[in-house]
Amino acid sequence: MKSNKFRIAVRKFDAFESSINKIWESFCAKTGCGLELEAIPLDLHPLYDTILKENGLAKGAWDVSLINTDWITEAYTANAIEDLTPYINKDAPSDFPDGWSRSLLYKQEFDKKIVGLPFHDGPECLIYRKDLFESVEESVAFYKKHGKSLEIPKTWDDLIEVAEFFNRPEDHLYGTTFAAYPDGHNTVFDFCLQLWTRGGELFDDDKKIRLNSEEAIKGMVFYRKALQNSKAIHPESRDFDSIKSGMAFANGHLAMMVNWFGFASMCEFIEGSKVKGKVDIANIPAGPNGEGVSLNAYWMYVIGSGSQHKDLAYEFIKYAVNKENDKLLTLEGAIGCRKSTWHDTDVNNKVPYYHKLEALHKDTRSLPRKSNWSEIANVIDQLVLEVINTSKDIKSILDRAQKEVDHIENN
Repeated sequence: MKSNKFRIAVRKFDAFESSINKIWESFCAKTGCGLELEAIPLDLHPLYDTILKENGLAKGAWDVSLINTDWITEAYTANAIEDLTPYINKDAPSDFPDGWSRSLLYKQEFDKKIVGLPFHDGPECLIYRKDLFESVEESVAFYKKHGKSLEIPKTWDDLIEVAEFFNRPEDHLYGTTFAAYPDGHNTVFDFCLQLWTRGGELFDDDKKIRLNSEEAIKGMVFYRKALQNSKAIHPESRDFDSIKSGMAFANGHLAMMVNWFGFASMCEFIEGSKVKGKVDIANIPAGPNGEGVSLNAYWMYVIGSGSQHKDLAYEFIKYAVNKENDKLLTLEGAIGCRKSTWHDTDVNNKVPYYHKLEALHKDTRSLPRKSNWSEIANVIDQLVLEVINTSKDIKSILDRAQKEVDHIENN
């Protein structure tokens, strides 16, 4: 007997929750669907556990889920998600695939099968308070202190120098933050950014993961020093995931941060934002021998292989990613994935830097597609935590982590 409920596992975030509820209401009004929606918001670890670790997608506990690019290979390998190719061939979403940047479509393609549709994105970038950087008073004070102009940081060392300048705890303003909460994501992203922006690579010449390269060591030396710099960093950085650091910025407590584009956009939409109209974005800083590069990870809709409502599920996600709903998602405070949204007049009136998304997408790197990536990410997570929470020799920490990854890869 078919269930009369339609269940969606949602990444806990106000904009995700409100937009999915609104899209479902309009979908039912249009189609006459009589099922009751159960859209359950979950933090990262509980979401991963219920859809993959506990096989919720495969067993039919969830009809649809939001899933990120870190987990999509594991989901496909485990046969937890439905192949959408037959549905797309029969009735594709409008403007598919040309309505999206290629950088938002390839992660969910396996063996000529498409297993997900883009939901939310926004590569990492430097988000900063333009009112502070454009202030004549601040510029004069910075010049007096450093003998040079106040500029948007182009290197990691510049970032810390400017962060120390803007760090004013007495005014509840801190220079910057790093989302160092141990969730297997934020610290992993930071490790890769520190590596890539110094000219390093995650894989060696033999296509094996390499965590203890010279560039990785230099990156972690910087990261430890930065997280321990109380003259530059928000004191709660170790408890911040990307959402909490984004909220700290929106509340006016940070001068700048490296974070997902969506947290810049969010500042223009959410009630109570203290920095509305005062935000802009730039490229991520680089190391001495590297270039600023953005990290691209995104969320998508998938259909559970065990769903009792697969046809309806496809009709819903096809409807959810149309132009109108992609724009609705954006105006709720998330990041739409369509090119039409990026260049939409209403959206750019509210977020003047929204059109910059297309350029950001042209210089992005992604984490590898590996079915055992969650295990490897946990090793990286632990090595970063050891770097920032202990005084152990960094090369020794990375060498030990390398042995763990080698063991995972060889078994």
